[in-house]
Parts: sequence; structure tokens; C-alpha cells
Amino acid sequence: MTIHHLEATNSILNKFISEIRDKNIQKDSLRFRRNIERIGEILAYELSKYLSYKSVSIPTPLGKKEMLLHTNNIVLCSILRAGLPLHQGLLNYFDDAENAFISAYRHHPNNTAEFEIVVEYFAAPDITNKTLLLADPMLATGQSLVTVLEGIKKQGTPKEIHVICVIGSTEGIEFIKQHFPTNTHLWIAAIDDTLNHKGYIVPGLGDAGDLAYGSKL
Repeated sequence: MTIHHLEATNSILNKFISEIRDKNIQKDSLRFRRNIERIGEILAYELSKYLSYKSVSIPTPLGKKEMLLHTNNIVLCSILRAGLPLHQGLLNYFDDAENAFISAYRHHPNNTAEFEIVVEYFAAPDITNKTLLLADPMLATGQSLVTVLEGIKKQGTPKEIHVICVIGSTEGIEFIKQHFPTNTHLWIAAIDDTLNHKGYIVPGLGDAGDLAYGSKL
């Protein structure tokens, strides 16, 4: 797996990451969603440099111009519900992509810190030989992404996979490296070192789904 850690190079991205982490600013759910969307746009731009391109003749009012345009058949798949703002940011740039959505949540059968990942909904086009962009804002333990990958395989085998996250843990990254194809690319804005006993990223930002759309039962 190739890891692209964007926060390793200083840019305006730092501002958006700092605002989604800040416990005072993140209370504004509208701004939180917009910041996740903007981070998605930056991740999309960086990812676009690794796509395949060919020369296309573009007619203008005064002539023609040869331009390099990407040739990838992209399927953008986001994990509900926290992935929706990130999905929109990616879709702003890859506006001709096909779209897929999959649900994945932590189920605590014994009301303890232990959990299993449950997938109950998946809507997607055929992904065979296509470029799959798999978006999930928080890469904590990595179990959600691995479970989702198993569900996605039922729709076909993509040509290549790009995993797109906002914040991840070093432990989660190591976990998905063991389960995703070796040619997978991970695009991640920020990496934190620690998970707490409940499997949440520290310092992280909290629950991205709740911050974007309100608390759940």
C-alpha cells in the first residue's frame, strides 16, 4: 500500500484540519461539513495526479487545443453516514464518477467496548476493472474498511483502489495494509498515533457522523 500523508507538507489544508478538530469550532455543524468537503476537494486534487491521462483535442471558438484528460472509469463509494460530506468534496472534482454507498456501523452486542462491524446496505454499479475511490473520514481500527471491502467484492473486482480518509490512526493503517491489495493507495489528511480503549482516535476529533448530522440513538 502506498500512503500519501498530506499533512506532512504544510498547506492551507492545516487550517481545515485544525477547525474540524477544535472542540469549539466543530460545534458549528454547517462549518464542520463544509470543512470535511474542502478536505475532500484537496484529497481529490492530489489523487488526480496519479490517474491515467490521454491527449484529447478540445475545440475552442478560435481553434483547437490538445489537452491531457484522465481516462479512469471512477466509482466513488462512501461509507454512510459520516462519509457524505467527504463524498461531496470528491464528487465536486470527479463530477463524472459513478456513485456507490455502503452502510457500516459498530455493533456492541454485549454493551461493552468490544464491537463488530455490521454492513446492512450497499448500492453500487458494477465496479469490475474500474477505479474505486473508497471514502471514510475516520480510519480508527480499520475494521470498517476491511469489512466494507469484503462487501464490495460482491460487485466485482476493481482495477485499482484509492482509500480516502481525513484522519487515521497508525494502528488502523497497519491493519488495512494487511487486508487491501498491495497496489492500493491511501490518501489521508492527518495521522494520529493513539487509539483509546473504545477504539477511537486520540486526539482525533470525536464522532464525525454526530458532528456532521447530530447525535444518534
